[in-house]
Amino acid sequence: MERTIIAKVTTSGQVSLPAPVRKRWSTAQVVIEDEGDRVVVRPLPDDPIAAACGSLKRRGYGSEAIRARERAADAARQRRRTSR
Repeated sequence: MERTIIAKVTTSGQVSLPAPVRKRWSTAQVVIEDEGDRVVVRPLPDDPIAAACGSLKRRGYGSEAIRARERAADAARQRRRTSR
């Protein structure tokens, strides 16, 4: 859904996002990225932490399983050290 919109820049440097764009993204803040030959405006979630939750999820063991395995390995190493 790409659509080009031409907006004016005020003398104070402000640009208004058109109402359909604001409604579509329904956010109070945006991130402005200067990429040299263009400016990118991206919506910033109201709660960035909640929005990021699960974004790095991948297949394999979860962090709890990995921690449990490492704790067991640490305990085994400790038992070997104390039994010498």
